[in-house]
Amino acid sequence: CAWSIERPPGDTAGCTFCHTNAEERCSTCHQRHQFDPKVARHSEQCKTCHWGKDHRDWEAYDIGLHGVVYQVNKWDPKQFDWTKKLADADYVGPTCQYCHMRGGHHNVQRFSTVYTSMGMSMADRGAPIWKEKRDRWASVCDDCHSPRFAKENLQGLDEACKDAGLKYRETFQVAADLVKDGVADPMPKDLCPDWSGQHVWSLKIGAYHDDPAFGGKAGESGEFRMSNCSDVERLCFESVGYFQTYIMKGMAHGSWNDATYSDGSFGMDRWLVNVKQDASQARRLAAIEKKVGITWVPENFWKTGEWLDQLTGPYIVKNHPGKTIFDLCPDPGWLDTHHAPAEEV
Repeated sequence: CAWSIERPPGDTAGCTFCHTNAEERCSTCHQRHQFDPKVARHSEQCKTCHWGKDHRDWEAYDIGLHGVVYQVNKWDPKQFDWTKKLADADYVGPTCQYCHMRGGHHNVQRFSTVYTSMGMSMADRGAPIWKEKRDRWASVCDDCHSPRFAKENLQGLDEACKDAGLKYRETFQVAADLVKDGVADPMPKDLCPDWSGQHVWSLKIGAYHDDPAFGGKAGESGEFRMSNCSDVERLCFESVGYFQTYIMKGMAHGSWNDATYSDGSFGMDRWLVNVKQDASQARRLAAIEKKVGITWVPENFWKTGEWLDQLTGPYIVKNHPGKTIFDLCPDPGWLDTHHAPAEEV
């Protein structure tokens, strides 16, 4: 992810622990010194990686209805018999593995919703492309609940994500208008280059970049920044990257607190108000400066600094002038946000 690629290695030790050391290794779940399936069937095995601000799976499960059942009963072998294979499990409540690895199937994504398109993007959730995935998701709930119950909960997730999308669109528009009107401080051109070596506004991603006011040319992509950007820009990112994620994860795991009160929909409310307040102050200050004849020059610390100079973007600009990371990667693959697959757009 951009917030990992853009930074020096010491900043992202937590990212690389999961996304390189632990990812797709048997010993991550089966524990190297035991390799015991009984251990791997416990929900806590997923906790090492699947928690935190932008993938809040453990927290949502743990304080949700199913997680509470698990926590108070997991020591009772009559309720959770860990010696049984997942295909034969008759737990009193579901574990992470029971739902996401149903029957012992190791393709975890097979029994999941579509994270970005059904959780954090405005997508037609009734489109045929999602039908098989959604039917499979609901079929897991059918083991303990009625088909109607499962489908109604999935509809509840849809409605929550739709409302969150409306809120984020308003947050994004307030921030975008600041940039288009040239009153955002700092503007994209005033920052050190993003991790790709460009100065495109970070919230104009891939196929959505359609205005030169945001920097760059048509077809060039902004790349998410989590550091060295305006407070409005950061709040806008956190609104969708954190709070909308909490809503989706909370609804998917039966955690109404996570989806609403803790940091979900209520958190998005707060971030929207913060962005509006910041935007209002920026516009009032710009009006005063114009009236008294002040021409504001952005501070140089946005462009360079002992730590900033260690980031990927400045390195590319210094050592490969005129190039971006996409020019330097012969086969960008997942790095290529310029040409997102049509089904994802």
